[in-house]
Amino acid sequence: MCEFSVFFKEKTVFKDAIYAKVDGSKVIVKDVLGDSRVFENCKIVEVDVNSERLVLSPT
Repeated sequence: MCEFSVFFKEKTVFKDAIYAKVDGSKVIVKDVLGDSRVFENCKIVEVDVNSERLVLSPT
């Protein structure tokens, strides 16, 4: 399984994400244990499977 590190402003803000959803101006990510985090006023700007990176940017 591919688990992503989530980056925002070049910092790791969430680890082992297996789910990401854009809902309006927020991004919801969840890990394998079901823990989740909501990033307000963000958008996904990059998904890199080889590096297991998901990059967020402010809207």
